[in-house]
Amino acid sequence: MRSTVHWGVAHGLPTLILRRAADRGDLHARLVRTGGRGSEAFDLVEEIRARGPLYRSQLGYVATSHATVREVLTSDDFRTGFPTDQGPIGRVARWAAPRTLHPVEPPSLLVTEPPDHTRYRRLVTRVFTMRAVDRLRERTEEIAAGLLDDLEPRAHDEVDLVESYCSLLPVTVIAEILGVPEAERARVLDFGSAAAPSLDFGLGLRRYRSVSRALAQFDTWLGQHLEQLHRSPGDDLLSELVAVRDEGRGLDETELKATAGLVLAAGFETTVNLLGNGIALLHDHPGERARVGADPSLWPNVVEEALRLDPPVLLTARMAQRDTELAGTTVRAGSMVTAVLGGANRDPEVFPDPLRFDVARANARDHIAFSSGRHHCLGAQLARMEGDVGLRTIWERYPDLRLEPGARRRETRILRGFERLPATLRP
Repeated sequence: MRSTVHWGVAHGLPTLILRRAADRGDLHARLVRTGGRGSEAFDLVEEIRARGPLYRSQLGYVATSHATVREVLTSDDFRTGFPTDQGPIGRVARWAAPRTLHPVEPPSLLVTEPPDHTRYRRLVTRVFTMRAVDRLRERTEEIAAGLLDDLEPRAHDEVDLVESYCSLLPVTVIAEILGVPEAERARVLDFGSAAAPSLDFGLGLRRYRSVSRALAQFDTWLGQHLEQLHRSPGDDLLSELVAVRDEGRGLDETELKATAGLVLAAGFETTVNLLGNGIALLHDHPGERARVGADPSLWPNVVEEALRLDPPVLLTARMAQRDTELAGTTVRAGSMVTAVLGGANRDPEVFPDPLRFDVARANARDHIAFSSGRHHCLGAQLARMEGDVGLRTIWERYPDLRLEPGARRRETRILRGFERLPATLRP
């Protein structure tokens, strides 16, 4: 009962509103409904951009310029949340919200705000440091090489890179971060695959239920795993997170679960998308691939340019906390502003010739693919490292890799990536 009500408030009702607005020609609704599928979303972004830095729609506002998107994400005048969080619908939503962990329900870092967010993030960032990511690099290189070794006997046959490489690399790294025993890693892969759509919007009831089941199962497993780490901590980052303290106070059990759930859902799907999008861009631009082959020092910049041109997360949203001015327009309290990360990353005012894939682009790192402000992606450095290792390793091992017909984008609205990417490694 509660889960069906929550689906109705969080997915069903908004989808109905979007469909009706899109049928009336609203560009905002059409963009969200199109989401991460194909190139149509970017065509709509440019159509919206032509209307100015802040487009007023039937649903709220849309920001596509780099400056306006960054302001929305960094200003204290805006917060995470939706208008449905307020009033009678908000009370129903809170009553029906999942009792198990969920990456877009409190206390997830994605949706908490100061002062809770400040304390919470300060503790988590003590563990998820650049040094911790550097320690994981060598292991990530071993994992990537091992996955490609496993594919060697099939190198002349068609393989799905999403299934056999892009998904297995990040989920194996996540398993190491969470201290998952080897025997249980297949379960965690299943959890990650099933739970990743929880970050998206407009799920159908059947998909919503499968996601909810996966999150509930992961919640149960994680409770047992945390008990084990309390008794016998390992050298993984989750064990460190269990022990970290700030002024004598650490993360409680719910916050630990929320962090682990966010690492699983956000760290899995977005990195799968980064790897798939990056492989496709390099395949489709052989001249740029030759440049990075001649100068391997460009690999980190390849990751930044892939994040800029085809980001794993297309858009996000914020709600105005108070009446405020944005891009010369008065935005009333309670209004929603959709910040199109993929639009900001193609702003011609910031990125010359923005539709060109340029592995040596000097300011590629100025993208906003990881959001900005207090909700800047906690795993950004980890994703960058996995992208660098994952793309470099596969192209150095298989420089003649050929993508085959049949690639398919995910049917997602917020996230953007491939569901299937067939390839022949040695044509």
